[in-house]
Amino acid sequence: MLIFNKKADLTTFLSDYKNKRSTIGFVPTMGALHKGHLSLLEKSVSENDITVISIFVNPTQFNNPEDLEKYPRTLEADAEKVKTVSDKILIFAPSVDEMYEGNIVSGHFSFDGLENQMEGAHRPGHFDGVGTIVKKLFEIVTPDNAYFGEKDFQQLQIVKKMVEKEAMPINIIGCPISREPNGLAMSSRNQRLSDEDKEKAAFIYKILQEAKQLFGNNSIEDVKKHIYDAFEARPEFKMDYFEITAEDDLIPANIKENKAYRGFIAVFLSNVRLIDNISLN
Repeated sequence: MLIFNKKADLTTFLSDYKNKRSTIGFVPTMGALHKGHLSLLEKSVSENDITVISIFVNPTQFNNPEDLEKYPRTLEADAEKVKTVSDKILIFAPSVDEMYEGNIVSGHFSFDGLENQMEGAHRPGHFDGVGTIVKKLFEIVTPDNAYFGEKDFQQLQIVKKMVEKEAMPINIIGCPISREPNGLAMSSRNQRLSDEDKEKAAFIYKILQEAKQLFGNNSIEDVKKHIYDAFEARPEFKMDYFEITAEDDLIPANIKENKAYRGFIAVFLSNVRLIDNISLN
């Protein structure tokens, strides 16, 4: 397993694979790896000649400085986890200065309105930061296939839109959410939860499953009321939002049409912000 810290070193190494027309798979992460990340790596390894994982905590997608400061950074432990998948995976772990060259600012992106919903509305500038770093990483790695988990479904749709608008020859592959045995969606942020909080957080997926059951025979308004009432009865949680949207445009829905719908939730538990989603159809 090789670890690269410099863009030029990684691109030089990958040039041989490009010349041989080998396929390159890519898994971008912010580290603090868990089984969900490893499942993305396993899929990439099975479908490509070489796989690259980036481990980089991107400052421009955090609108809360405290959240950025507290984000876990565990490169040594992450490398050991990567080894359990394959010793042929390349790790790209650059510094902030290497990626931003002293100018830590986001570019401005239009994702045809996808960026204005949910996470975009509640975290101003977040998706400009995501677009900035993902574009930089894509230009460095030049992958054939890139793998993203569906826990960040809005991010997945935004990356697909960016690749389309920038005419990048990259296949964006969404992968199912990995969950703990109690249903909690795996996330690096879960490291900040106590064991007791992790058990409490199982309520998030439980209530999403209830939303799925209710969606077939109830109005969107009634489903949303059920969710908000359920969390109001659980004061340990602070609700940020629950939305039901069509998967294609992510605009909050009022009436059901012949579309694929998904329920999205964001809540705080012990000052840790947790997100999850579920297909409703």
